[in-house]
Amino acid sequence: MWLVHFWAAVIAFAILMYVVLDGFDLGVGILFGTQTSEQHRTTMMGAIAPFWDGNETWLVLVAAGLFATFPMVYAIFLPAFYLPVALMLLAIIFRGVAFEFRERSTTMRPVWDWGFILGSLIIAFVQGTAIGAMVQELPVVDGRYAGGAFEWLTPFAIFCGIGAVLGYALHGAAWLVLKTDGELRDWAYQRLPWLLGGVVVVLVIVFVYALATGLHVFDRWVSHPLLLILPLLAAAAMVGLVHGIRQRRDGQPFAMAVLSVVFSFLTLVASFWPYMIPYTVTVEDAASPPQSLAFFFWGGGLVVFPIILIYTAAVFWIFRGKVGKIAQGYGT
Repeated sequence: MWLVHFWAAVIAFAILMYVVLDGFDLGVGILFGTQTSEQHRTTMMGAIAPFWDGNETWLVLVAAGLFATFPMVYAIFLPAFYLPVALMLLAIIFRGVAFEFRERSTTMRPVWDWGFILGSLIIAFVQGTAIGAMVQELPVVDGRYAGGAFEWLTPFAIFCGIGAVLGYALHGAAWLVLKTDGELRDWAYQRLPWLLGGVVVVLVIVFVYALATGLHVFDRWVSHPLLLILPLLAAAAMVGLVHGIRQRRDGQPFAMAVLSVVFSFLTLVASFWPYMIPYTVTVEDAASPPQSLAFFFWGGGLVVFPIILIYTAAVFWIFRGKVGKIAQGYGT
């Protein structure tokens, strides 16, 4: 049983790391479409160049880890989200190609710019809609997905997708404040209050919609009122973000944005636990046989996972500090 919980914790941690880390470079990609200065666009690219591909490693760990340790989740999730996941994978590929090619092609640069912008938007939106569909509960019968190809496409899920886009953009603006100087930093500061306001509005709409439709998640909050501490901590982090904006403390907005993501994620985990597919498939139901979990523990748990963690920490330490005003060639 401890291996089941170990792998559930690893998968949850990897998801959180992906949202926190890839969230800011997706947010920069979304904001990239609202910036017209080529100099500032190059600096924006330079602000995420050392990190973006390493950040996506956490998504690979999530996908591979689910397939190996919780195959039932994989078998239910993919049929439910075949179309959006396929679209997201195409967006990830095209976004990566656009990132590498735009600096090397002058005539095709507008194409690669749009690839980078749309790729970031699509990835964020798909992830948000997936969360919304999971909160609304997927139709599962006898451990199999029993819905249609567009079961995920609901008003609630769409609002969650919009919220993810705004949330990632907020995260990206906070990262630009942390990593840049001068006009670009001021430009990012100006967008933070509007993006935070948009996130709050979407959260209110989602909450009212969920309350009006009587989602199961509210039963968990009523039966476990201590869970409300987590969203309150997320709200306190948002207040800290506002304070950082007003005081113009470059590090505080990003730190508070990270805390708000962490507490929001913990709210979801606490609301779903012990279910991996709310509220039909538990962690124990979805787990691989003990022999498989033990086998993957020695390779994935003791080797791959620590290596990714160490690599991530090393990259962020090496490339700490502000980027230059013009990050030519995406160097820092």
